[in-house]
Amino acid sequence: MKREVLAPIGLGALLLIGWALTAGSGSVLLPTPGAVASRLVADLTDPQYWGYLLVTLAESFGGALLGAAVAMPMAIVIHRSRWAAAAVHPFLGATQAIPAIALAPLLVLWLDYGLLSIAVLCALIVFFPILISAVVGLKHVDADVVDAGRIDGASSVALLSHVELPMALPSILGGLRNGVTLAVTGAIVGEMVMGGTGLGQVLTIQRESVDTAGMFATIIVLCAFASGAYALILLWERRSRIVNSLQRA
Repeated sequence: MKREVLAPIGLGALLLIGWALTAGSGSVLLPTPGAVASRLVADLTDPQYWGYLLVTLAESFGGALLGAAVAMPMAIVIHRSRWAAAAVHPFLGATQAIPAIALAPLLVLWLDYGLLSIAVLCALIVFFPILISAVVGLKHVDADVVDAGRIDGASSVALLSHVELPMALPSILGGLRNGVTLAVTGAIVGEMVMGGTGLGQVLTIQRESVDTAGMFATIIVLCAFASGAYALILLWERRSRIVNSLQRA
């Protein structure tokens, strides 16, 4: 088996053993792996639980797509215009100093409670990493390839769509990969702060009732879906790198 498979399996086994030993000591309020597994099976066989999960996924992935839809055009403008880059960069740094949780009450006032306000919060969280990754990817496109396209008479739009964006795709997907995982966190935080009908609300109820097994089970579900999305985008990113390498060769 490959190292990429053996290493995480080994680490996971060590973490599981440590978890079982710590929970069995009784020194901390920690559910056993067996209790969490039983609760996980019970939750996943409950149709109502899937309804909560779908709401959270809609908020997080919808927010990630919204953030990407705003970040990508801005990245192209920054890449193509030095004036735009000089004007925008100072403000981009300033926006990262604002905690996302501080924006939640404002979003509620502007957009009311519900899926839209939480999706917008997720979009604000993922916007910066996607934008920066896209700008860096476009900036590091091979200048010789771009110049060759210009010599051949390619238009600015043709260069962007057929040369620059495809070659910058691995970097863009890297930003999207990180953005999707951040969006899941943003959706949970948003539901806890702003209210909602997703897993963030489920976690709030479980916390108030000191249902540690339920909290662990819900966190595992969230991690599984975030990891799945991360892995799919990573696979796409690796394939795009292979394609770019073959094209350059």
